[in-house]
Amino acid sequence: MKIDVLTIFPEMFTGVLESSILKRASEKALVEFNTIDFREYATDKHKVVDDYPYGGGGGMVLKPEPIFNAIESLKTAEKTRILLMCPQGTPYSQGKAEELSQEEHLVFICGHYEGYDERIRQQLVTDEISVGDYILTGGEIPAMVVIDSVVRLIPGVLGNQTSAVQDSFSTGLLEHPHYTRPSEFRNMKVPDVLIGGNHKLIEQWRRQQSLLRTAKRRPELLEEVELTVDEQEFIKKHLDSK
Repeated sequence: MKIDVLTIFPEMFTGVLESSILKRASEKALVEFNTIDFREYATDKHKVVDDYPYGGGGGMVLKPEPIFNAIESLKTAEKTRILLMCPQGTPYSQGKAEELSQEEHLVFICGHYEGYDERIRQQLVTDEISVGDYILTGGEIPAMVVIDSVVRLIPGVLGNQTSAVQDSFSTGLLEHPHYTRPSEFRNMKVPDVLIGGNHKLIEQWRRQQSLLRTAKRRPELLEEVELTVDEQEFIKKHLDSK
């Protein structure tokens, strides 16, 4: 996968892209990162990328020329996904991350100021993405969130690929509890089922704990999950007992 990021603050990405899983993915040649300072594509001598909005109002608006010029400098293809990080976009989800992880080329547009010239949305963008109903200074941090969530799903990036499959939301449920050594810590014990070695019982326990945790914390997610009669009874029994 190739990932291009259009931003006027490319230095913000240095630590993120050169650390941990993202660095490992790059070193394995599973993904190629490229940050582009679109200020370099402004058309005036002062490299201005924003201007006052027509019709008046507060804030500044990103001009179309630098963004169009920067995009056109890239080797894009018909299948290239151009992502606009924007609070007006579609709420981001694990499903979207899985979808994007199948692509070969992603381009992120990170804006600042009041907003974008509407022609950027109309002519360039394939996806508008929001990471939440709140406002940030710019699109850089949301882009980092999306990049991290997408890259870890590329085959070969994680040491154990089942980790991504079992993550919260990948199955439609929140993930089950995890435990590690020691088996007893400050009088708190690891559930016996996890130590017994019966993998069928372990999988059953994990499924039940995922269901229960989801029912307690994000019950709306269960509306999209097909549950057996036994699972429905299990959830009802344990919720009623609290």
